[in-house]
Amino acid sequence: MQIRIDKAGMLSTVQDLGRPGYLSQGVPVSGAMDRLSARIANQALGNDMHAAVIEFAYGGAVFRAERDLLIAYSGEGALLEADSRHLPSDRPIFVPKGTEIRLMDTSKGCHTYLAIAGGWDVPEVLESRSTYLPAGIGGVQGRALCKGDVLKAADTPSARTRQLFNRLISDAINYPNWGIARWLLLPADRRVVRIVPAQEFTWFEGQSVVDFLSAPFRITPQSNRMGYRLEGPPMRSRTKRELLSTAVVPGTVQVTGDGKLILLMADSQTTGGYPRIAQIAAVDMPLCAQFKPGDEIFFREISRNDAEKLYLHQEERLKKLSLAWGMDERMNL
Repeated sequence: MQIRIDKAGMLSTVQDLGRPGYLSQGVPVSGAMDRLSARIANQALGNDMHAAVIEFAYGGAVFRAERDLLIAYSGEGALLEADSRHLPSDRPIFVPKGTEIRLMDTSKGCHTYLAIAGGWDVPEVLESRSTYLPAGIGGVQGRALCKGDVLKAADTPSARTRQLFNRLISDAINYPNWGIARWLLLPADRRVVRIVPAQEFTWFEGQSVVDFLSAPFRITPQSNRMGYRLEGPPMRSRTKRELLSTAVVPGTVQVTGDGKLILLMADSQTTGGYPRIAQIAAVDMPLCAQFKPGDEIFFREISRNDAEKLYLHQEERLKKLSLAWGMDERMNL
């Protein structure tokens, strides 16, 4: 299976679930911004959840099937369109050789993930295929995808994936009538992000804490895969203490010297010197990955125990969806 990129779009890179084992050596986790959507795209094909996917920022990209394909996509940045019709997300899709597929913008989010049967075949660097642009490693030569790039699928599809391909193969685009219910894994209110107070939470004035947990914050255009800069009420410190550089990870919310917030994302550095006011609950990081410049968000405090319970509950639902996927595939495809 193979595609050719005819138009790369705003930012398209190969990603997987990252390289978390190298933080002590200063190597960022990187990986998919929206790990949930990346996993669902792979799950829809029967791939390993760590298989490489293509992360597209917004729409605008165009690619062509150079061979028959079995693909799936998930996320809220774009809809896939072929032969003047939209292709459904969160399910396997057979695409015959020669088909041109376009990514069309939506107003819902910014990142979309394209999986292929077996995963995209790019070299591993430090146990991950993720592209980390600042260091030029991973993915396709450590860079964003460009017009003319050819990407192939790995020749190691699972038995379930091969069975899907054999059942869907056709002279035209073909897909089943079932899909993975991604919306069941997300909260109803997409603007509320749950946080756990971080180590320096008590450094800030009472009114600033109230503002942090009640006022809207807007994503600014100065945002990227490393982090989002937020506009909102300034966070005023009640102490003159300074912080030595200390550990940060994706989801850490820092406060700059002028009281502005920075929400660290997938390509964030491994240490930082700004005070940490909060840590985003892991279950809500997929929401953050879909925020666009101009979006307003609110923070809501929960306990560490609740954050852990929410994460475990989401993982359990993913397992149940996987089991339901296998049963539905056998019975209704």
